[in-house]
Amino acid sequence: MTQVLILGSGPNVTACQHWPRAPFDLIVAINNAWAVRPDWDFLIHPSDFPVARQPVTLSRGQKIITADDYVPVQNRFGGFVYAGGTMAFTAAYWALGALNPTVIAMLGCDMVYPKSAQTHFYGTGEPDPLRKDVTLRDLSAKSARLMVTAAQNRCAMVNLSQDESRLVFPRATPETLDALSPIRFDTGAAAQAHAQEARLDYVVPSGKYWKEEDRFDVNEIDALDALWLKAARHP
Repeated sequence: MTQVLILGSGPNVTACQHWPRAPFDLIVAINNAWAVRPDWDFLIHPSDFPVARQPVTLSRGQKIITADDYVPVQNRFGGFVYAGGTMAFTAAYWALGALNPTVIAMLGCDMVYPKSAQTHFYGTGEPDPLRKDVTLRDLSAKSARLMVTAAQNRCAMVNLSQDESRLVFPRATPETLDALSPIRFDTGAAAQAHAQEARLDYVVPSGKYWKEEDRFDVNEIDALDALWLKAARHP
């Protein structure tokens, strides 16, 4: 079994600062989350992540994951338009394809941004997943697609947060990870969604989907999102 912890920048990510390393085999930090705890294994960030916010030195075994690493993996799972253009989803698909996990547990990735409260563990940041973007019309649907895709690869997706979340994953705690299994899902709806994706062919090999956004029909994407939400609900 390989259990992966993915850390985002939500305010509740600091809850893990004093968690024991076990039961996690690997820790993937997204963007600024490398600062939450020092024993991370992978830091994943986009090309425009400021150098000033990156770690100055790496401990032995730590590795930076960039677009050169994650874009090919993301493409294997359908590309950014279908999977969702947030680093939280990108990190999960990269982990799914590169680390062969049995469990991916996420914390600080709820993608809920209240106007009158702290939005990031380090203060106030840009609510990037809420930007106007063709890949982000329904974050819950994108998380449903991820959860079903993980199950198809014999991996359970769970959310370690207890707060409001746009993720549809089951909730869990570090103590319950060993007993987890991938969700049961609607195989017919999942097959229909995959067929719809193949028909649309909204794949951009470079990962720079925004350069081809004019060819994407948002109504088709909304219909596809509805299919993935249906697939995630076992009949």
